[in-house]
Amino acid sequence: MSRYRLAPTAIQEIALRDHCAHARFVWNLAVEQHSWWQPGRKSAPGYLEQCRQLTQARAQYDWLRQGSQMVQQQALRDFAQALVNFFAGTHSRPTWRKAGRDEGFRIVAVKPGHVRRVSRHTGEAWIPKAGWVRFRWSRAVPATAKSYRVTRDRAGRWHIAFAAIPAPISAPGNDETVGVDRGVAVSAALSTGQMLTVPRPGPARQRRLRHLQRKLARASRGSNRRARVKRAIAKLKAREADARKDWAEKTSTDLARRFDLIRVEDLRVVGMTRSARGTIAEPGRRVRAKAGLNRGILASAWGLLVRRLQDKAPSRVEKVNAAFTSQRCSACGHIAAGSRQSQALFRCVACGFACNADVNAARNIAAGHAVTARGGDGIARPVNREPHLLLQSA
Repeated sequence: MSRYRLAPTAIQEIALRDHCAHARFVWNLAVEQHSWWQPGRKSAPGYLEQCRQLTQARAQYDWLRQGSQMVQQQALRDFAQALVNFFAGTHSRPTWRKAGRDEGFRIVAVKPGHVRRVSRHTGEAWIPKAGWVRFRWSRAVPATAKSYRVTRDRAGRWHIAFAAIPAPISAPGNDETVGVDRGVAVSAALSTGQMLTVPRPGPARQRRLRHLQRKLARASRGSNRRARVKRAIAKLKAREADARKDWAEKTSTDLARRFDLIRVEDLRVVGMTRSARGTIAEPGRRVRAKAGLNRGILASAWGLLVRRLQDKAPSRVEKVNAAFTSQRCSACGHIAAGSRQSQALFRCVACGFACNADVNAARNIAAGHAVTARGGDGIARPVNREPHLLLQSA
């Protein structure tokens, strides 16, 4: 989706907030309605039945009738699609949406006249009940977009995203393969020896964040002071997230343009970043250390980088079994835990080959051990014990 920064006026922002509230209200009603369903009962109402119920509710409640029917119906359609994704096993069950965190709505049936350019860096989009709302024209709007989504983040920024599938990046045709080893100290180490790291907040910004978090702990719940501090924290977090997304976009585009085949570790990031807190009966161990590791993994954009690679280079991204990639010597193939002498140094106990540990792992990934192609049959290929052709020329 192509996303742009939205700049509504104060009056338009009121209308946009109402749309977000109505969409969230309808979504939560659908979630609560389906939560009452149990096996053996009559099936829960589907999208068409919920639309009929929405029509009755709009006729009964004036505040709901004053909102946009399209926004409310699209919230039900989004919920129906979320259920389809849940039963397909690709997403989790739809849950309750919270004010201040889940702010957004979708507009469909967008015509060419609903989006226009008014100057070099300014465009306008037609939003029901709000009129023409300006946004920053940072790049051309996709001509094939038939819908768009308006969202508001926790920092108070409005964005508009046009739904359009961009064309994939063409392969360079050089028959080159690259391995990508993801880590915390080094976000992405390439088999070519290149080390890439996600931009992290500087010491001054970290001190500012800690100061605001202490201030938030002392603020009374529901007070205006607490709301101001939360908004200030959200702005710092938003800048950090923007830098992380920008790094992932630029890195994925660069890799898709430079290499024909991109191999990454097959990691379950969701499971790796799960909390170790445990339960009251069985509390977890080393919870604080695990929480710090989880923050480091999420800050390194492991999942975002691979997801954007798969979007930009479909059928050219392969996932490799991560077993022993950090312990195997990329020169002779010997596997030993003692070869990984430190976080940054790998020295083979068999042949004496030494290099950066992350680069060594990336070269093993580039060799394609137990490769399972994205969208393939899932059958692992035999382990390649010979040095990869890419390594012989290195």
